[in-house]
Amino acid sequence: MRQISRYLVLLVMMLSLAGCSTVSGWFDSDDDDLTAPVPLSDITETVNIKELWSVGVGDGQGDGFYRLQPAISGDVIYAASADGEVLAVDRKRGKTLWELELDIALSGGVGVYEDVLLLGSSEGLVLQLDASTGEQLWTTMLTGEILSPPQANGKVVVVQTYNGKLQGLDFTTGELLWTYTSKVPVLTVRGTSVPIIENNRVYAGFANGRVLAFDTQTGAIVWEVRVAIPQGRSEIERIVDVDGTMELGGGELYAASYQGSVVAIDVGAGRKIWQQKASSFSGVSLGFGNVYAADEDGTLNAFMRNGEGVRWTQGALGYRQLSRPTPVGSYVAVADFEGYLHVLSQVDGDFVGRLRVDSDGVRGDMLSEDGILYVFGNDGDLVAYEITPKNQ
Repeated sequence: MRQISRYLVLLVMMLSLAGCSTVSGWFDSDDDDLTAPVPLSDITETVNIKELWSVGVGDGQGDGFYRLQPAISGDVIYAASADGEVLAVDRKRGKTLWELELDIALSGGVGVYEDVLLLGSSEGLVLQLDASTGEQLWTTMLTGEILSPPQANGKVVVVQTYNGKLQGLDFTTGELLWTYTSKVPVLTVRGTSVPIIENNRVYAGFANGRVLAFDTQTGAIVWEVRVAIPQGRSEIERIVDVDGTMELGGGELYAASYQGSVVAIDVGAGRKIWQQKASSFSGVSLGFGNVYAADEDGTLNAFMRNGEGVRWTQGALGYRQLSRPTPVGSYVAVADFEGYLHVLSQVDGDFVGRLRVDSDGVRGDMLSEDGILYVFGNDGDLVAYEITPKNQ
């Protein structure tokens, strides 16, 4: 019954996030739907968004509502599709270096550490590949769907699964070293956080609204911080998942929860420094002294990293299912469910450019490196864009 309930909330949230309707809205006219996506208004474009190259990667995000994201290592960008295609691409020239077709349904995006790639499947299979050739080095079967990229530090591979587990595997052999199991609420958002490994610690967020730090070698809990407290009478109102991408910078960890907060955590002391009310499932990013987060209602917020409040807010993209904001140069980019790429100023949040990049939408994290923005659309196109002022 519990599993049925979890799939029910997934259906409800997918319909809501797709702008179809609220439950009550199924019986009302579109005029009464307060969560309908806001139509786009004309903007004054002051930047050029130039496509540098594009390559196709299988069926992209597939039909599983995944958020598969690429990974960059040096001059190479790696991407994987839901139907098992993996590509290594020269990120400057757009030339495919190698490609691999796995007979596996991938769901966890690409993790990369030095000369290896890490992938996760919908059945719980973890794969380590040689990053230079795509050769399979080892596989390990875990229980639970893997919805975020496995991470590594050369000694341990850390994998988070949808059933509330965080597990450490031996980097060389894939042997299971330790397991942490969190209590999973009755209803959750479909997704998990992306673990972060640094200085022999791993940081991970969970569906119960908490962020925990672990010793990477033993799995022992170092500290625990509550990001959000479940509130309300219904199980849907009490959903507080910490999903999406967290950010680590200057000894502080930044995370966001659904129906909760954006928080800054002192990773040394394991204490909350500040928090701001928010509801996000795509995660946070850092730039220009700001912490960026896209709210579920489509509001894009720039919170000051020093905790002194909100620097700016952009509310013109209401209920357009925004991806995680991605800083690129002087700008911050966000994509929506219709595949529009919106470029804003990091200074004040004003729109400076817009381009439709994928009619099927963009869910996965975009990447930025050396002033180039990399977008992996839902239909499988991996595209590199250069953004420059129009007067140049």
